[in-house]
Amino acid sequence: MRKFIKIHLLVITLGFSFVSCKQSSHAQNSQNKTHSRNLTQEFKDYWYQGNAEISTYELSENKYGELRNGKATLIYVTEDFVPKKQVKADKQDSKNDPVLKLNSVKKFITGIYPYSIMQSSFLPLQEEKHATKITTSVQEWCGQTYVQLNNRKKFEIDTFSYFESQGDKNISLEKTFTENEIWNLIRLKGLDGLPTGKIDLIPSFEYIRSSHQDIKAYKATISNSIENGIVNYSITYPELKRILTISFQEKSPFIIESWSDQTNNKQPSTAKRIATKKLPYWNLKSKKDEAIRNELGL
Repeated sequence: MRKFIKIHLLVITLGFSFVSCKQSSHAQNSQNKTHSRNLTQEFKDYWYQGNAEISTYELSENKYGELRNGKATLIYVTEDFVPKKQVKADKQDSKNDPVLKLNSVKKFITGIYPYSIMQSSFLPLQEEKHATKITTSVQEWCGQTYVQLNNRKKFEIDTFSYFESQGDKNISLEKTFTENEIWNLIRLKGLDGLPTGKIDLIPSFEYIRSSHQDIKAYKATISNSIENGIVNYSITYPELKRILTISFQEKSPFIIESWSDQTNNKQPSTAKRIATKKLPYWNLKSKKDEAIRNELGL
């Protein structure tokens, strides 16, 4: 009888042990799931309607010690990304990753010749990860430069340039926040989804290229203030003597109203919003569609 009781108790104990293991495993999986973006319904209603959001800005760019008038455009759109290739998917597939893409364009004149700068950043929407990919290209009459970051086991960065000092290089960096992806993060949850305080931050590739700085993470201090429904989000790089302030609407969809980029206490580069429209721009290719450019102030 005693032997039977001991065996019975052992079975019960083992049974509780197995249940406990399963609960522990389930808890661990739940913790992993907390890394998902948990996008709000407001976000989905705004961004999953088959349109891009196009915002135009009056640009005052400090280049070669003088302010240049120009235009800037921010084009946001959601799309499917192929995880391994890290390119836009040609067709729908359950293995694709949805991303929020930002194409940022600046155009201005320096003396006789024009500048064209385009940056693209692709932020994953399923998981809380850093940007999957970032690219920057600069075109002007001297030549072209191009930088591409791919988020793999580390940040793998390829650079190409007509400048000897910048040359063709391959760089590998530990993962951290990037300035380029901040512009995407703003549109997800506004201030709630942004880093604050002291962090390591990789400056935008546009800034790094134009100022001939090393591609690496720099110490940055981030602060913010809110005034009349506008969040002023400021990034200070002590080593670079640079302050970037992005001003955006406090409430969803967190449209960016303006920005200011100042280095060495010189006159800052600034941009102020002209107009915002949601359009399937890829279908607007006829000559009659050029009238929309006037509505956008382009």
